[in-house]
Amino acid sequence: MLEFKPVRGDASAEFYFSDTFQQSLARWNRQRLEPGFPGDDWREKLADDTRMQLLEGEFLEDLRASVKEEAGKAPQDVDGFIAWFEGLKEVGPGQNDPLFPWLAEHASRDELRWFFEQEAAGEAGFDDLVAMTQIKLPDQAKLELARNYWDEMGRGNAKGMHGPMLHIVAEALEVNPAIETTVAESLALANAMTGMATSRRYAWHSVGALGVIELTAPGRSALVAKGLRRIGLSGRERRYFDLHAVLDVKHSEDWNREALIPLVKEDPRRAIAIAEGALMRLACGQRCFERYRAHLWDESAVAVPLAPAA
Repeated sequence: MLEFKPVRGDASAEFYFSDTFQQSLARWNRQRLEPGFPGDDWREKLADDTRMQLLEGEFLEDLRASVKEEAGKAPQDVDGFIAWFEGLKEVGPGQNDPLFPWLAEHASRDELRWFFEQEAAGEAGFDDLVAMTQIKLPDQAKLELARNYWDEMGRGNAKGMHGPMLHIVAEALEVNPAIETTVAESLALANAMTGMATSRRYAWHSVGALGVIELTAPGRSALVAKGLRRIGLSGRERRYFDLHAVLDVKHSEDWNREALIPLVKEDPRRAIAIAEGALMRLACGQRCFERYRAHLWDESAVAVPLAPAA
């Protein structure tokens, strides 16, 4: 268990994105969210949880500080804010990253396997994040998150559940995701999403982070699906990415209309928190893409980056 040692200043990013820190946070998140049973050591576990929550809070606040100035530019009127938020699809951190056209057109099966292994190990579970975020939200936003969750659950059909679709991809690529073999940037993304969803002081941040996933994921999903098709995966095996390339477009429109607009209209202060959460998520994603490229392009001797997708 890590000791609580607040880190500020120039060295903080290096500390918070270290393997040691992110692996410890990932193991703690996995343990604390796993259903369990009461035991005699519950006091010790609560003490450990408190230490880890302090560390998690430091990590989230460091992320928030890095985007605070940019998020402060978001308008607080409804129309202005929605236009700003939707603009993140083109100008937000990590958008149009050249990694994804390369995955679609050039990556080998082993390279796509490594990419997916990193993504799968860092997957926090969108369905669980939505479920935790919706607690005590205003009715209209709560209903939208409920509809989104129902889609994630395959609308009651086990074969349509999105989580198991990821397992099908993992089986097809023969990957075995593990915390120990996952880069810190991918773990950090999952840990940040989990931290925002499980801490009610970041509830509005989580709404923004989840909403920006729906906004920005379709294009990347389509390119990954194209790469998986190129190396021979069947429609069933790549269904997760094919589905999200289309479904998330509607999810984003609904999320913005039914959740973001009423939330900001009711209390304009929420606009900044939602903006911070969206930028925190995108900034973590950008770190992932840069780390993935550094690994994959070095391994495959890619000399010149491809131009970003249009």
